[in-house]
Amino acid sequence: MNRRERTRHLIELGGLVVKARLDTLADDDRAVLYGAFLTVAAKLYGPDGARALVLFRRKGKRAFEAEQADDKPSLG
Repeated sequence: MNRRERTRHLIELGGLVVKARLDTLADDDRAVLYGAFLTVAAKLYGPDGARALVLFRRKGKRAFEAEQADDKPSLG
């Protein structure tokens, strides 16, 4: 991955932190955020990781879809 692509990727990941409101919830405390990420990683690498991945993906897709639906102008 070249530098520009990597920078864009990292910015998008940071945007997800903001979108999930983790930055304000944790008072922008990087130790809290890192601990939360480590907890999620441990879950995904654990024995039920495949199941957790499916559940996380489903929840994320639903949230993206709900957000898109809220952004659409109403026709009535």
